[in-house]
Amino acid sequence: MTLFASVGEVRGLGPVDLPAVERMLAEDPVTHCFVTSRVRAGGLDPWRTGGELLGFTDDDGLRSMLHCGANLVPVCTTEAARDAFASRLRGTGRRSSSIVGPQEEVLGLWSLLQQRWGAARDVRACQPLLVIDHEPRTVPDPCVRPATLQDLDLLVPACVAMFTEEVGVSPVAGGMHAAYRARIAELISTGRSFVRIDNGVVVFKAEIGAATSSACQVQGVWVNPQFRGRGLSVPGMAAVVEWSRSTIAPVVSLYVNDYNTAARRCYEAVGFRDHGLFATVLF
Repeated sequence: MTLFASVGEVRGLGPVDLPAVERMLAEDPVTHCFVTSRVRAGGLDPWRTGGELLGFTDDDGLRSMLHCGANLVPVCTTEAARDAFASRLRGTGRRSSSIVGPQEEVLGLWSLLQQRWGAARDVRACQPLLVIDHEPRTVPDPCVRPATLQDLDLLVPACVAMFTEEVGVSPVAGGMHAAYRARIAELISTGRSFVRIDNGVVVFKAEIGAATSSACQVQGVWVNPQFRGRGLSVPGMAAVVEWSRSTIAPVVSLYVNDYNTAARRCYEAVGFRDHGLFATVLF
């Protein structure tokens, strides 16, 4: 099905569109890290990328994109493109648990969907997108290391605790424990989970949620509440940056809630700098 806006059209993207998709994503490898990682892993096959990639095209070709999966992620969307995407999404109903991406694009899209989709559980309207492409400014924690599958039983409860604290709902609710555990195991197996464990207790952990050859994105940064206030987050994050830059990608990014002053101080101390602004709408 193809829907026409005042100019241009919305359609599902396929293999013939891959060169244009890759050119658009390459314009900003940091901002588009998540979608790029999905495209690199599965091309434009929705079953392999975890969602359909919609395109907004006109006579000049591909202008904007929207990844429609568990996360709804806009890419280079114009006002006309957001209007066209929203028209399609209003017809299909909400299937995603969040909208996340560049601030203006996320909030603009949400304003067009809100009346039909209903209230969001939370709108995090200002999330600085940070980046580091050099060695950390502080000494990394030598106890932080890549996790192994032997750590899985300890790590899963820590990941559940972090997610619940950050997002407000448990990632294993509704019988999702096995799927969530499998996801953590996958991150471990691909070298994208980092942890400090002291005497059988997870003290610090973080994961790389998305990665390409150019950039990667940190998620799930967590210090066990029993160990907070001891200055562990800065050397812990420095270690994550060092490991990530040496084994995954030369550029490390993350986004953080603007009101989380402690986290922002930590990232600044490590050497992260501003790259842009994100926003997230949670359902």
